[in-house]
Amino acid sequence: MAQIRPHALIIGAGVSGLTTAVRLAEENVRVRVRAEKDPGHTNSAAAGAIWDPIYANHPKVGAWAARSYEVFRRMAEEDFPGVRLVDGVEASREPITSPDWARGLPGFRECTPDELPAGFAHGWHYTAPIIDMPPYLAALEAMVRAPGGDLRFGSRLSSLEEGFADADIVINCSGAGARELVPDPEVRPIRGQLVAIDNPGHAEFFAEHTVELGEMIYLLPQGDTLLLGGSAEEGIADPEPDPRVADEIVKRCGDIFPEIRNAPILGNRGGIRPSRSMIRLEHEDRGDRHIVHNYGHSGAGVSLSWGCADDVTAIVLGLLGR
Repeated sequence: MAQIRPHALIIGAGVSGLTTAVRLAEENVRVRVRAEKDPGHTNSAAAGAIWDPIYANHPKVGAWAARSYEVFRRMAEEDFPGVRLVDGVEASREPITSPDWARGLPGFRECTPDELPAGFAHGWHYTAPIIDMPPYLAALEAMVRAPGGDLRFGSRLSSLEEGFADADIVINCSGAGARELVPDPEVRPIRGQLVAIDNPGHAEFFAEHTVELGEMIYLLPQGDTLLLGGSAEEGIADPEPDPRVADEIVKRCGDIFPEIRNAPILGNRGGIRPSRSMIRLEHEDRGDRHIVHNYGHSGAGVSLSWGCADDVTAIVLGLLGR
C-alpha cells in the first residue's frame, strides 16, 4: 500500500525540528522529519540546555521563552525524561540591575554579597529548567513516532525546494545548516563546548551573566554529572571538541570553584550554535507550496523551542484551513 503523503515535511531533527513535529502531531497533522543525523547526534544533543533566553534576538523572545518555561515546568512535574527544575544563581562581574525576565521567575531573589564567588558584583537566585538533552530528544522522537510520524535520517537535502517532493509544506528547522540550505549567509556557526565531570556535590546551577556569547563560566548539575562551560568560537563549523578549549573551561571553572579541579573528567561535548542577527520564523508563500522558517536561535534554541513550535503550528494550521 502506498504511504499517505504527509501534510508537512520538517527539515532537521534537533530540538526545534522535533518540538515542532510534536506540536503538529498533537494537532493531527501528518508529519515527516528528514535529517542527516538522528536526534542523538545533532548539535542539540550536545547542549547544556539551561533555560536562558538572552542569547537570541526577536520581538517575541519573551513570549516564546515564557511559553517554553511553562511547558518545561509541567514536564518536570510529570517526570518527563531529561527535564528537571533546578535552583541556582546567575551572576555578573559588573554591578548591573537584575534583568526583567528573571524577576518573575519562581524562586527569584537578589543575592547578598557573601553569596557570590570572588570577582562577581551582582547576582540573583531563581529556579530554571535544565534539560539532559539525549534522553529528552529520544522522548520527543518517541512522541512523534507514536501517532505515526515518519522520521528519516541519513540523507541531506540539497535545497529547500527538494523537500516539496515529500510535502507541499516544508518547515525549515535546519539550524546552522540553513546557511547553505536556504542559502542564508547571515547564519554564522559558533562552536560551543562543555566538559562533563563527576559531580563533586553541586546541587545548584551557577551561570555567569554576559551580554554576548563568549568565554563564560557555568556549572549545570545533572545528577551524578556536572557540566562545565562554556565557550563560543565564532566561525567554527566543526563540532569536534578542541582539547585546549576544554582545558581552559576546566581552569576557569576551577578558579571559581576549586572543588572541581580534581574531579574525574567524563568527556567533552561540542556543538554548533546557529547564530543570526534575528531569529527567522516566518511563512514564505510559493503559491500552492509553502516554506515555514524556524531557525537562527543562537544559544537559545531549547529555551524558545515550545513557543516557536506553537507559532509554526499556527501557521501550518492556517495553511491547511483549520
